[in-house]
Amino acid sequence: MNAPSTQPPFLETQNLSRTFGHGAQLVRAVDRVSFTVRQGEIVAIVGESGSGKTTLGRLLLRLLDPTDGRILLHGQDVTALRGGKQLRTYWRKVQAVFQDPYSAFNQFYTNARVLSRSLDVLETQPSREERLQRTIDALREVGLDPEDTLFKYPHQLSGGQVQRVMIARALMVSPELLIADEPTSMLDASLRVTVLNLLKDLRDQRDMTILFITHDLGQAYYIADRVLVMYQGQMVEQGPVEEVLQNPQHDYTRRLMSDVPLLRGRKSFFGQ
Repeated sequence: MNAPSTQPPFLETQNLSRTFGHGAQLVRAVDRVSFTVRQGEIVAIVGESGSGKTTLGRLLLRLLDPTDGRILLHGQDVTALRGGKQLRTYWRKVQAVFQDPYSAFNQFYTNARVLSRSLDVLETQPSREERLQRTIDALREVGLDPEDTLFKYPHQLSGGQVQRVMIARALMVSPELLIADEPTSMLDASLRVTVLNLLKDLRDQRDMTILFITHDLGQAYYIADRVLVMYQGQMVEQGPVEEVLQNPQHDYTRRLMSDVPLLRGRKSFFGQ
C-alpha cells in the first residue's frame, strides 16, 4: 500500500470569504469557501447567477482581495500578493478565459498584437522573432490558422474563433492553472463542444489544471473530474462529478439537475 503523499495540494482555499457593502447592505458574495484541487484536474464550479462563483474566480485570479481566508498555490500563501511585480509572477502561473471574449480584447489591436502583449508579464522578454513564433504556435494549438488569424481584428472573427484566440492568449505564458469563467455561454451549441473538447485536450497535453466556472451542470458532467456546487456564496456540495450528479445530497444540486434538458431514451442527462 502506497504511503499518503506529503505534497501539498496544487491549489487550496481555506475559509475564503469576500463581502461587499456594510451594515444592512452587507452581501456575502463568497462565504467561508474551502476546497482543494489536484494537479491536472478539471474541476467545475457550478451555480446559478449570483451564487458567488465568478467572485470566487476573481479572488483566485487575485483581481479581488479576500475579506478573510487564504489561497495557497503549491502550499504557498498567495493571498497577500500586491503590486505589479508580485502579481506578474503569479499571472505567469494562473491565467483566465472570460465569458465575453470581445470585451476582453482591445478592438483596435490585431490578434497578433493582443497575443504578443500577453508576454509582457514574463520576467525575461522574448525577442520579436520568438514572440511571433510563440503566437503562431499558440494559434495552431487551439486549432486556428495563423495566416488567416494573426493580422485580423477580433470583430472580423466568429465568436468561437475569438474565444479560441482568448485561450491562445492564456497559453502564451504556459500557465499551470487556467480559470475558465463561463467560456461557452456566448457560443451556439455547435461550438460549445468544440471549446470543451479543446480544454480537455489542453489538460491532457499540458497536464494543466482547469477550473471551469459554469451554470450548466450538463457541461460540468461532460468536462469535469470533480464538481463544486455553490449556493448563496457557500460551497454546499463537492466531490467526483459522477458521484455528485448521480446521487446529489443537497436540495440545491437537485434543483440544478432538474433544469438539465432530457435526452431521448433517458430519464435525465445523467442516465438516472
